[in-house]
Amino acid sequence: MKNLNWKKIFINTAWVLSLIGVLVLLGASIRQKNNQRIQGIVVEIKGAEKHMFIDEQDVLHIINETAPVIGRPLRGVKLRKLESLVEKNPWVNNAEMFFDNQHLLQINIVEKEPIARVFETNGQSYYLDTAMNKLPLSSKLSARVPVFTGFPSSKKVDTALVQSVIQLATLISLDSFLTAQIAQIDIVSNRQFEMIPVIGDHLIAFGDAADAADKLNRLKAFYQAAWLQHGLNTYKVISLKYKGQVVGIKESLKIVTPESNISIQNPLTSKRNTL
Repeated sequence: MKNLNWKKIFINTAWVLSLIGVLVLLGASIRQKNNQRIQGIVVEIKGAEKHMFIDEQDVLHIINETAPVIGRPLRGVKLRKLESLVEKNPWVNNAEMFFDNQHLLQINIVEKEPIARVFETNGQSYYLDTAMNKLPLSSKLSARVPVFTGFPSSKKVDTALVQSVIQLATLISLDSFLTAQIAQIDIVSNRQFEMIPVIGDHLIAFGDAADAADKLNRLKAFYQAAWLQHGLNTYKVISLKYKGQVVGIKESLKIVTPESNISIQNPLTSKRNTL
């Protein structure tokens, strides 16, 4: 029979007892922490810088609806359930919650950001975000976003049209001049768009959303040239439907400026189908 290595057995036993002690202390610490009571709630909302469609009071109302959270033991609060409740709000994109070392419930919320306001032909109105979510109107405030009218009412969503609306709204929102100048975008047949400006008594025949960025750049170039040369009050239609061109119709002689790809036609001598 071989001699037992008592030294090795002692060391292994010591390690096992130490590990058991650590686990016992850790378990006691967790139980003690879970028995601690919630001392307060801190709410942080991120998302749209200029919009706040859900605020701290809304969040507190949701999480306290069943029973007040402050004063309850930490172990008695199911964070995942509270997160799900808050995320049911149509304006909440994501909610995360945790307890800090001061036994405060930290709530971090990312708010959905509206990119366009839509009016359907049946009178219904709502906001859209970039993920194509419909967001309800708020009694608190109105978002300063591009307005689209004439969206066809249908139970089946026209995904292509929604994507075009979001594309146009995003491009306009990124440009301070266009945001200030474009008052309204009307949706006409075959996913075509017409824009109503703030300054100038004319209609902008935009066409569909294909090459939207290029069309808007051409529109800005036209405005710059027209304001400097002729003003805008005499223009009736500005068409962006033709690739690489801007066609403007006014009540004066026909003027063509090839260097800026701008054609201004007399409506008395030009056919309607030339727009």
